[in-house]
Amino acid sequence: MTATLLLPRWLLTMKTGEPVQTGQAVLLEGERIAAVGAAADLMALHPNATRVELPEHVLMPGLINSHTHSAMSLLRGVADDLGLMDWLNNHIWPLEKQWVSHAWTRLGSLFSAAEALRGGVTTLNDMYFFPEAMAEAALQAGIRAAVSINVIDFPTGYASGPDDYIAKGVAAYEKYKGEKLLQFTSSPHAPYTVSDETFVKLRQLSEQHDMVMHCHIHETMDEVNGGVQQHGVRPLARLEKLGLMNERMIAVHMVHLTDDEIAMLAKNKVHIAHNASSNLKLASGIARVADLDAAGVNVALGTDGAASNNRQDMFEEIRQAALLAKGSTGQPTVVNARRALEMATIGGAKALGREADLGSIEVGKLADVIAVDLSAPECRPVYHPDAQLVYVAAREHVSDVWVQGERVLKQRQLTRFNLSQVLAEVEDTVAKMKAGQGA
Repeated sequence: MTATLLLPRWLLTMKTGEPVQTGQAVLLEGERIAAVGAAADLMALHPNATRVELPEHVLMPGLINSHTHSAMSLLRGVADDLGLMDWLNNHIWPLEKQWVSHAWTRLGSLFSAAEALRGGVTTLNDMYFFPEAMAEAALQAGIRAAVSINVIDFPTGYASGPDDYIAKGVAAYEKYKGEKLLQFTSSPHAPYTVSDETFVKLRQLSEQHDMVMHCHIHETMDEVNGGVQQHGVRPLARLEKLGLMNERMIAVHMVHLTDDEIAMLAKNKVHIAHNASSNLKLASGIARVADLDAAGVNVALGTDGAASNNRQDMFEEIRQAALLAKGSTGQPTVVNARRALEMATIGGAKALGREADLGSIEVGKLADVIAVDLSAPECRPVYHPDAQLVYVAAREHVSDVWVQGERVLKQRQLTRFNLSQVLAEVEDTVAKMKAGQGA
């Protein structure tokens, strides 16, 4: 079995209560973390291991992007400075109806995987059509992915209706369920696009196959008010009655919440995927992250898709999560640097039901780790490496990434596929879209 010894200046394991350490090393054997300990001891015990010197780096768990739409990187910048429903109804959905296909989704997903890996993300929780295409892209890139069985109640170029979406999603799940890099989620799009009947079917699918659920909820006040008008209750109350609000649910956005709703989320152990930048750009609002955190709700972080953010940049989301919580509450001590990093690592692992395998550097866990180089002048001096990761470092400082023990980013270069070739295909596809030709 191949053994690799990582020798960083600083080690941030993200284990509860464990501070940043120096003089430590991490041994990777196969797909798992085999040892964590004093560098001198591990070098003596494993003289034949391949050594990777990381002299000015922080070694930390890979980041987990808890909500994104990978294929929509092909729509980055296509419709900016708009409200959510205008953006969806008048721009995104018409373009998707015209262009989305298996090949289009695969290309956009591979392109996003490159952006993710170069930004220190080792796991994506995706939501889009053509799940087989997303699965193919993730496996080619060597990135871990939660692939969605995505369902809405109206027809698209992908499926004719709810049962068709579910059938195609289950077929993809059956095809790929043995792949170690993949898991599948039961993913109703949102309360305003999914009926009670479909929600129940997806809840049953989740229970039958032990899947996490993944849904946009309470993103805007228009959504909440529309839910009251149509159903007589706020969307969260409707979904709770349908049996969806439990430890399986990753509720995305959750910007507009009452105190009672926060208490319900905590009681029911619902997970939140906080998408700060997208919520700001669409003027959806600022989520009550400090209150959710104080109530004991598990908050994870996501980027949303490149069509609404427009950066799939988890370092930016970590920083935004900390700063927005402070600025919106007037309390500089809430969501400190450590908490923000936890949301992007172990918080995301918990949301996906993977905390036993992911989210921290511990013996026996999967070897999903990243090295962040703090040698650049803009990253110096370094007093507190963990705070430096939140308030100073950027995704451009990620030098190396290992997923399941494989080095998929080496000194800023992807090792699994040719990024220049993918970029050329992207430019060709976008040129056809701009010209209105068939892809």
